[in-house]
Amino acid sequence: MKTNEERVIFAGFGGQGVMLMGQMLAYIATDEALHTVWIPSYGPETRGGTANCSVTIAKQMINSPIITEADSAVVLNLPSLQKFEPRLKKNGLLIVNESAIEQYPYRQDIRVLSLDANRMALKLGNLKVANMIMLGAYLEATGIFPKEALFKIFKKTFTGSKETLLEMNYQAVELGMETVRNQA
Repeated sequence: MKTNEERVIFAGFGGQGVMLMGQMLAYIATDEALHTVWIPSYGPETRGGTANCSVTIAKQMINSPIITEADSAVVLNLPSLQKFEPRLKKNGLLIVNESAIEQYPYRQDIRVLSLDANRMALKLGNLKVANMIMLGAYLEATGIFPKEALFKIFKKTFTGSKETLLEMNYQAVELGMETVRNQA
């Protein structure tokens, strides 16, 4: 981890894998012996309602688990963009799934990366990996952890019948990372 602390918000609709993105990042941080807080937040609906989670990772003790000003936000839909873009700090990073967001009212004082994650996921054969494309983009854009750290967590998490999901998730992460490299 390059900085002393990273505060990131992952947000979208329920069922888009928002919580999984946050959990994977928190698991990596824990595996790297860093201080970590993962806080999920759900709307009243389970699937299709709003969902977000915040992850704080630090080299020292975390003073507050609540993120009032985020370093980064990964948003998968318009309601999430509208809610969390204002909570990004100046020079913060916003990663947007342009497949679900037609409107771009971006602030001028933040860095914005836009990916057509749904289209890319469909090319891989499964819309459900759009979240891992976005997570790969986040890893590449921030340099917080190498993909190998995430793949190590995948192997611990996707076991048994879920083992068949490993290869597609690897490909999704790598596609997200490659897309960010090509935008640079």
